[in-house]
Amino acid sequence: MVTLEQLQAGIVIPIDKPRQWTSFQAVNKIKAVVRNTYGLKKFKIGHAGTLDPLATGLLLVCVGKATKTIPQLQDGDKVYTGTLVLGATTPCYDLERPVDQYYPYEHITQQLVEETARQFVGTIMQVPPMFSAVKINGQRAYEYARQDNPTATIQPKSVNVYSFEITAFRKGASISSSSSTTSINSPTRNKNLYQNPLGEIPAHLPQADFRVHCGKGTYIRSLARDLGLALGGGAFLSALRRESIGDYTVANALSLDQVESFLNGIQ
Repeated sequence: MVTLEQLQAGIVIPIDKPRQWTSFQAVNKIKAVVRNTYGLKKFKIGHAGTLDPLATGLLLVCVGKATKTIPQLQDGDKVYTGTLVLGATTPCYDLERPVDQYYPYEHITQQLVEETARQFVGTIMQVPPMFSAVKINGQRAYEYARQDNPTATIQPKSVNVYSFEITAFRKGASISSSSSTTSINSPTRNKNLYQNPLGEIPAHLPQADFRVHCGKGTYIRSLARDLGLALGGGAFLSALRRESIGDYTVANALSLDQVESFLNGIQ
């Protein structure tokens, strides 16, 4: 059991954040469990690095004096795995928004994707997504994005990518002749193929699974966007999972439903 003294001295709770939960919601869930378990009204709690709502995986929640370690935890190297959809883009570079443009993809092969991915290994310049928590003049970038404000821009920054591996490649399904009368870039076809942002991936597009080992501040969504541009078209994320932060791994993380049992020492 985690005693009240241990809690106040500081603990780090590694969480496997589920899909469609924000990091803020996950922290609030744990805050409620801690409050109910210990009868506390006020205590410090926070997380070490936001995960996008559609991303899953390791979220480090710090309680008590462990909140002082958040900056050091955020500085740790991170490992992500996920899936890229090639030949299309979305405004936020993942599935939170519908496809806004299709591109030629017939030239894309696994070898080409692997060779292109190697261009992004090392110290690179990267522009974070507009749909992100990066601040522009004191305001979150996503607030400008939701206002469709074209005057707001994010400055590029230097990040470190230690490896960018393509672990699998799948060609898209062939488009049937019965539907070939509609242009691949037409709004009608886009709507038919991709009506729900959280729905099916357009079946005709190729996909690639990846593993990225990177330093702090790296946006994997931006890496997907830049890889798509380098391939002569577009790309976006259909899945993203954070596997590790520093010495912490998702293999040792708790589900949100396991936190109460963890605090009470129940295995």
